[in-house]
Amino acid sequence: MKSDSKIYVAGHRGLVGGAILRALKAKGYSNIVTKTHSELDLLNQAAVNDFFATEKPDYVFLAAAHVGGIGANSTYPADFIYQNMVIGFNVVEAARKNGVKKLMNLGSTCIYPKLAPQPIKEESLLTGPLEPTNDAYALAKISVIKLCTAYNKQYGTNFLSVMPTNLYGLGDNYELQGSHVFPAMIRKFHEAKASGEDLVKLWGDGSPLREFLFAGDLADAVVYLMENKDAADLRTPTGDFVNVGTGKECTIKELAETVRDVVYEDCPGRQCKMEWDSSKPNGTPRKLCDVTRLNALGWTAKVGVREGVKISYDDFLHGDVRK
Repeated sequence: MKSDSKIYVAGHRGLVGGAILRALKAKGYSNIVTKTHSELDLLNQAAVNDFFATEKPDYVFLAAAHVGGIGANSTYPADFIYQNMVIGFNVVEAARKNGVKKLMNLGSTCIYPKLAPQPIKEESLLTGPLEPTNDAYALAKISVIKLCTAYNKQYGTNFLSVMPTNLYGLGDNYELQGSHVFPAMIRKFHEAKASGEDLVKLWGDGSPLREFLFAGDLADAVVYLMENKDAADLRTPTGDFVNVGTGKECTIKELAETVRDVVYEDCPGRQCKMEWDSSKPNGTPRKLCDVTRLNALGWTAKVGVREGVKISYDDFLHGDVRK
């Protein structure tokens, strides 16, 4: 990409899209196109086609998605499979029709089987049953990966996909009914601290192992790949994609303890207890990315969990992100 290349960031108001937009601007890219949902409904195929025909972007970052935590995925599976599949198919097809030089499709490691061997390699895709609590979202994301791979094979496009692990960071969603575990914990512990409540209730039993990636690190990774790599560099027997993560994990209980410590850092001697509700689902027991291929491509994560919690909590306190 050149500094004046026309770049379209789909989903620039979201956690991932916002991080990509900041990363591109920080690196001096000046010809960036963005559209809000009211300006361009990505579920509307005709509108998407018109946009691409008019704007003719050279490069596309497909970060737009309908996302949520276990509760939202379990309650609204139809929304998750339909909206994510249609968004992905509309943007990828319009990119093909209008000669986009390179497209970066953002997926998720939830595409992998629930009991995939750990750490999860890219070759594990479609080798077993998915996690039931988010299979609708996963199936949509798998379909878009396969679409990009098929277009590369049939049409000679250069469409890359990345599968980031659990994300958090600036501008996250802290709405308790629809957020992921990381921002939900930040809000719960903050509200306990502010109200003087001495107990925070959390879902599951705290045992699942998870890997967490700072969204700013993900943005750095995808910009690096767009600048330096092609779809062929990411090719595996299961598709043209690569995992993006830290290669490190912690239990949900350990994460909760870290979040609690950071939130109460300015209150010596004060802290709240945690109560785990084991009637709520844990989700996949363990999910750790194998990032061997990504590291070999020349990129490694930089932000650790504790540093990331501090950055995120500061953003929660001072950014325009609380909902």
